[in-house]
Parts: sequence; C-alpha cells; structure tokens
Amino acid sequence: MAVDITEFDEIRPYDDAELPEVFEELIVDPAFRQAVGYVMPDTPFELLAQKMRSCRTKLDFQKTFCYGILRRLIAERTDGLTLDRSALPDKGKAYTYVSNHRDIVLDSGFLSMLLVDEGIDTVEIAIGDNLLIYPWIKKLVRVNKSFIVQRGVSMRQKLESSARMSRYIHYTITQKKQSIWIAQREGRAKDSNDHTQESVLKMMAMGGEGDLISRLMEINIVPLSISYEYDPCDFLKARELQLRRDMEDYKKTTQEDLMSMETGLFGYKGRVHFQMGACINDTLEGMDRTLPKQELFNRISAIIDRRIHSNYRIYSGNYVAYDWLKGTNEFERHYTAEEKRRFMEYIEGQLGKIDVPGKDETFLREKLLLMYANPLINYIAARS
Repeated sequence: MAVDITEFDEIRPYDDAELPEVFEELIVDPAFRQAVGYVMPDTPFELLAQKMRSCRTKLDFQKTFCYGILRRLIAERTDGLTLDRSALPDKGKAYTYVSNHRDIVLDSGFLSMLLVDEGIDTVEIAIGDNLLIYPWIKKLVRVNKSFIVQRGVSMRQKLESSARMSRYIHYTITQKKQSIWIAQREGRAKDSNDHTQESVLKMMAMGGEGDLISRLMEINIVPLSISYEYDPCDFLKARELQLRRDMEDYKKTTQEDLMSMETGLFGYKGRVHFQMGACINDTLEGMDRTLPKQELFNRISAIIDRRIHSNYRIYSGNYVAYDWLKGTNEFERHYTAEEKRRFMEYIEGQLGKIDVPGKDETFLREKLLLMYANPLINYIAARS
C-alpha cells in the first residue's frame, strides 16, 4: 500500500536535510543556550554551535553530543551499563523494541548508545508530547530521532493520532529499515509492576497489512528488559503516590515533570542492564488467528510481559526489599549483611527526601520497597 509520507510531517524526526535550519533556530534560542550551559558548563557555546553546524545527519549529532554526555553520566552516576543482545544475531534487521520504562530520557538514550557500541544504528524514539514543555525541547528531540506521541487531544483526535502513529511505525520499520523504541505503557509504572498496556498493542496493529497477527509480525516486536539497581526517581514516585491517594484532583505540574527528568538524568543508578529477548514473530506465527481480537491482545500482552519479566537483572536490593516488605528471610542467601545494611540505609535516605503534606512514612516506605520487590515478584512468576 502506498504511503503519503507528508502525513507524518507533524510527528516524525527531522529529515537530515532540515537540520541546518533547525540548528540555527536552536542556536539563537536563549532558553536552549541556558540549558546547554547547565549541562555542558565548561564548553564555550560558540564552540558547541560550530560543532552543531558541522553535523550532517541525526546520527552525526547523536555521536557528537549525546554519546559523550551519556558516557559521562555512566561514569559519574552508575556502577556500569551492560547489554546482552545475544538473542538477536541479525544486526541489520529493523526491530520494534518494546520495553519496561524506568527513566524518561535515559531508557532510549542508553539503548541508542549501546547500539552504537555494537556497530548498529540508533533507534527512533516514541516520546509523549506532555514532556515537550518548551519549543526548543520539541526541536531537540526531533533532531535526536524522536517521533511525537500526541496525548493532549480529544477522543476522536486520539483515534486519528494513534492510527497515524501506527502507520508511521510500520513505514519506519518496513520502508526506512529503522528500529524503534517504545515503552510498553503510557508513562512509567510508579511501583515498577511492569505490564504491557493493550492500548499500545492495539495502536501498533492499526497500521500495516493483513490480519492482526500479520500486522504485528510486520514490525518485528522485541521485548526489552531494563533493570536499574537504583531508581533515582523512586522518592518522587512515592511522593506522587501519596498525593494521588490524598488529593482527588491531583495533577502533576510542569515543574514536577522537569524535576523528574533532571533527577533521572543526574541521580545515582547503581548498575544498569539491558537484556534483549528474541523477536516474538515465531510465537505470533503459531497463534490461533481465529480467536477473538481481545483474546489475541490479551495473549500477546502476556507474552511480552513474561519475556520482559523473565529477563530482568535481579540485584541484591530487590531481594532485601522483598524480605523487608514481607517480614521474612526467604531470600537472605541472595544478599550479605553489608548489602542489606546498605540498601536499608538507601531507602531511609530516599524517604528523608520526600516533602509532602501529612507525610505518611509507613505508606511511603511500603511504596519504595514495592518498587524494588515487584521486579523480583514478576521475575519469579515468569520463570516458574
């Protein structure tokens, strides 16, 4: 089926030919200059502008700017970043990586950096327009190979927007031969209980050719498991959970979104691991296509969830959190006394950062522990 690619102009990443004009718009934007000065304080802006102008492609830009920033974050804010893609021997194939979601910026950023290290092209990134708070951010993410998920629209517009985004994903995988990263759900799971939203699968099945199974097979879905030893935003998520509990009309502010992005970027993460599962096409091929659509979506969601859960990297803190939460010693063989002490001190430290009216420490501590226990609970269930 012929595709009118102009319908994607509003949401797609910039074409390489458009970059010079966009770079000039960014270079004269005072807000962009201020943000760059914060992230790269030791580099004169004119030098950065000169480097931007020398970038001919989006990949040039990523390698020139994003790669170095990410490498510095890994060195300063993690205890190491690792990738296992042994389940995907074909480096030349375009995949749709569907992953659990831990960090607004770094999940896709780290993935692209790891792929560059493997000699593989970076991914296009699905990003919600709720995060594109300023015009320069929207421009910058489109330079950085992001396409826009439109969320602040009416129900009728949402259906049209989802169909267009689905057509764009199918076009990107089949025609551009460009891999994509998309989170398994809208927003991050506040308690790290990661499950694929059927609405995400339904959106992806709107584009393409053939029946539901054929449409999903066309985009080569790969479940991707992301495991952070420590989530620097854990205390912000716990705070939000209490506010949602106590305030019926609570809604996150722009300032809170910015705080989450900054904390996620610059907070300590411990060890971070990316584990790619096998493409699910073989499993989809064997499914009964005569089943009702809803049943198929249920089963496919469960397949993705099981693969993500079974490929988590489980750290000592996950075991400590479970035992602490449940009041048991069931997993004490998986951690030392020193690891237990360190994790307990970490949780109490994060709890101390929470500033909220009517602070409920028992509730907040339970929510913090759940964030670290849930990956273990799901891992055990997926492997049993």
